[in-house]
Amino acid sequence: MSRTLKILSIIIALATVIPLSAGSPRLNNKIQNRPYADLRPWHLGFSVGLHTQDIRFAHNGLVTEEGETWFMEQPAFSPGFCVNGLFDLRLNDYFSVRFTPGMYFGNREISMINTSATEDAVGPEARIKQNLKSTLVVLPLDIKFAAQRFRNCRPYLVGGVMPTIDVSKKRPDYIKLKSTDVFLEVGFGCDFYLPYFKFNPEIKFCFGLADALTHRRPDLVDDPGMMKITNSLKRATSQMVVLTFYFE
Repeated sequence: MSRTLKILSIIIALATVIPLSAGSPRLNNKIQNRPYADLRPWHLGFSVGLHTQDIRFAHNGLVTEEGETWFMEQPAFSPGFCVNGLFDLRLNDYFSVRFTPGMYFGNREISMINTSATEDAVGPEARIKQNLKSTLVVLPLDIKFAAQRFRNCRPYLVGGVMPTIDVSKKRPDYIKLKSTDVFLEVGFGCDFYLPYFKFNPEIKFCFGLADALTHRRPDLVDDPGMMKITNSLKRATSQMVVLTFYFE
């Protein structure tokens, strides 16, 4: 217990000293690039980045008439590309509102496994794969909280919501996702003040709030072999990790 208290005391001391040090004129006297950039009421920018898409399935334990039980998973992650615009509205010295519309291009490979198949079963009887390609129009609206600027860098936290619209062409397949979704976003980054612009690397974690799965599939009524996959799922929620580089 004493060791834990000692570690806690060190953390509290560091948390107290670092902000004081950051505000010390002696430590913060380096020439600042763009010293008045954060005083503008609003500014524009753009970003490019990478992201990975994940999907979590909730199964209902359905057993088909053939005695099959199917389990869906995403065994691996594929990197996707994203590009966004930026509109930043200053609220005060620490808070601002950001609107960053853009497009995300990604892909998810889904494995559908027949858990009741025999060891000798191969092909569609035991495992099926499907690629879920998406072209998302994203409309993120975030609140940004920035710490006190230290020399030419300023760390920040960001959080908000991100409605999305999938504009990729849908076709009949085992799994079909809805065209719209809403994500909760949380992340962090750092503003680096360069002579002519700000460069902001940022990581965000996005959690889908709604069921992304299309359950009503009239396009598969005549194909029960494909419909059994959708019928085996109770819910599906999307998730994303986004690495973005902003230029302001």
